[in-house]
Amino acid sequence: MKITVGCIGDLLVEIMRKKVDEPLGEPGVFVGPYPSGASGIFIDAIARLGLEARFIGAVGNDDFGGLIIKRFKQDGVDTSHIRVLNSDTTGVAFVTYMSDGSRKFIYHLSKAATGQIFPEDIDPAYISGLNYLHIVGSTMSINEHSAKACMKAIDIVKESGGKISFDPNFRPELISQDEVQKLFNPIMSKSDIIFPTDEEMKVLTGEEDIKEACFKLLDFGISIVAVKKGKEGSIVFTKDDEIEVPSFKVEEVDPTGAGDCYCAGFLFGMIKSMDLKETARFANAVGALAVTRKGPMEGAPTLEAVEKFLKTA
Repeated sequence: MKITVGCIGDLLVEIMRKKVDEPLGEPGVFVGPYPSGASGIFIDAIARLGLEARFIGAVGNDDFGGLIIKRFKQDGVDTSHIRVLNSDTTGVAFVTYMSDGSRKFIYHLSKAATGQIFPEDIDPAYISGLNYLHIVGSTMSINEHSAKACMKAIDIVKESGGKISFDPNFRPELISQDEVQKLFNPIMSKSDIIFPTDEEMKVLTGEEDIKEACFKLLDFGISIVAVKKGKEGSIVFTKDDEIEVPSFKVEEVDPTGAGDCYCAGFLFGMIKSMDLKETARFANAVGALAVTRKGPMEGAPTLEAVEKFLKTA
């Protein structure tokens, strides 16, 4: 039986400042374009790990869209339900990195092709029977019809016996903190696994204490809260367990996409029936390898690369 993971969401290219601490509001040098989008990075990582990967989304009929489609086909993502639009250009994110680890984005999404995802684009025959459907908060935040499309997909997958994983991926450039709970609570009540950061847990629950925030999330009926802590590794919470797993030391080149690859690695571990500690360790390794190359998808590792890394780590 094939194990299938699906995702619906944002596809875009990322164009980034060449050096850190360069404001976006001043002339300077950029590098890229790189295929990106939190949902796109996730599903590409799933495919590179060797799982069947399905995606619903949209790109423009332009060179940027062609770049994304080419990468997906190369890595084994099913592109049959990615619409190529003549009426809209492919989404773009401009980003700059700061020496304190923070990032700043300027997005062209809501009126780009990536924002043209509608409930009628969700084909039940394509996603019924998925083992997991992964939803990313940045897709929910693009516009109302993208959010409705995600909720329709969730209902179809749940009714067919599949599970839902959710990465809040809160982006203040797309949605305010005041809107987060209203938009995300309905999906959290239907999620089996959630992948927040420390800061996202505070936004989602209003709790400053991380453990209290986790318990509040578990009260939604979520089975697993896997907290992404970047260089500090990750902590996995269930009703009965709290498992802290340290990170791996690597030379960081580009942190974008590490969290999305972590999510892919975690679902891989769950699908392969690893225990929670082993699953989190595997996910930490996938996330660590993701930061070792420039570009959001460039570091997404193959299963062979992860296994080799774990043997020597």
